[in-house]
Amino acid sequence: MGRLFGTDGVRGVANADLTAELALGLSVAAAHVLAETGTFEGHRPTAVVGRDPRASGEFLEAAVVAGLASAGVDVLRVGVLPTPAVAYLTGALGADLGVMLSASHNAMPDNGIKFFARGGHKLADELEDRIESVYEEHRTGAPWDRPTGGGVGRVRDYDEGFDKYVAHLVAVLPNRLDGLKIVLDEAHGAAARVSPEAFSRAGATVVTIGAEPDGLNINDGCGSTHLDLLKAAVVEQEADFGIAHDGDADRCLAVDGQGNEVDGDQILAILALAMREAGTLRGDAVVGTVMSNLGFKLAMEREGLSLVQTAVGDRYVLESMKEHGYALGGEQSGHVIVLDHATTGDGTLTGLMLAARVAATGRSLAELASVMERLPQVLVNVPNVDRNRVGTSAELATAVAEAERELGSTGRVLLRPSGTEPLVRVMVEAADIEQARSVAGRLADVVKSALG
Repeated sequence: MGRLFGTDGVRGVANADLTAELALGLSVAAAHVLAETGTFEGHRPTAVVGRDPRASGEFLEAAVVAGLASAGVDVLRVGVLPTPAVAYLTGALGADLGVMLSASHNAMPDNGIKFFARGGHKLADELEDRIESVYEEHRTGAPWDRPTGGGVGRVRDYDEGFDKYVAHLVAVLPNRLDGLKIVLDEAHGAAARVSPEAFSRAGATVVTIGAEPDGLNINDGCGSTHLDLLKAAVVEQEADFGIAHDGDADRCLAVDGQGNEVDGDQILAILALAMREAGTLRGDAVVGTVMSNLGFKLAMEREGLSLVQTAVGDRYVLESMKEHGYALGGEQSGHVIVLDHATTGDGTLTGLMLAARVAATGRSLAELASVMERLPQVLVNVPNVDRNRVGTSAELATAVAEAERELGSTGRVLLRPSGTEPLVRVMVEAADIEQARSVAGRLADVVKSALG
């Protein structure tokens, strides 16, 4: 698998890349590394462990629990819950560690392991590097220091986690959702029970699709990466709008009453105005990424708000938010972080807050989303090129400068080397889709000739 930890934990094909042995070993290593940092000093450590409904999550959960308990960590097993629920419970229960087994929006054969530190925050890069180093050291022969007798960890199911998390979601809403009819697409994933329960408790009339996980159907033609079923259901049910999650429910995309997609940038724009009105949008700023639509930036500027942009990845959005004290951030893909109420992207919370804004204003989701105009975006992946020379090629720099002059203030060019593959991503925005396609095609040709 190369380096084990990526931008969002460890992922791979379950039982091929991500094996029971690896899951167990990483869990033991995580316990030892956190003990080294003093996280467990003076008390018996506790971990919260949850998973999404994938079939492979069953044996991987068993491996993680065994690894933690063998290292002297007591385990609260919360079962199938969203990633943000595990993060929330890690903080709310005062646990020293949280572990989520999920590959998010990936297809069913994949799975992943994500660790949360005390408080429910993602581990820092240096801690992940240390866990990987300790795992490799012991995998190649160095024995573990293992507790015995009463020193081994104890394991118990924490069924109360479901109600505790749902109650938290409903409690943070500024108003109820009475009178709204909402279709929820749960992607046959981790929020199949949580999300309908939360929306119902908040007063909405709920229609669900993709809410029958069997361990094999997660993300299969449904959820935030496949919106067609939701669009059709919203129109058929004459619902006010629809909400779609991914497999672990850290994402939220929406569909308005006419069946039109409302993406993460539009959701951020709607929530930013709501939070400014409520006095909770610190710094009058929203954090996005370099992939945020130019229409989003222009809308925020028109409203007197700033868009702070980071590298692609919700962890970089979160880092900027924490460093500068911002309250709202996210990605076009639907990862939205409301830092006053969550330590990571929370699709159910995002959907609830979006619904609360519709209910409070009496305006349709389509009307609220019209605060920004999405400029056409064209993305071209150019494979088999030297991605490391993107920033040093004079030929490429000249081509980009010419494209930017052609697009003017209503367009944008972004060339981004892939972090995992030998390819370069060419993204062009323009007021006209044909112009965007033309410019992207020309730049892709230059990338091939200059970096091939």
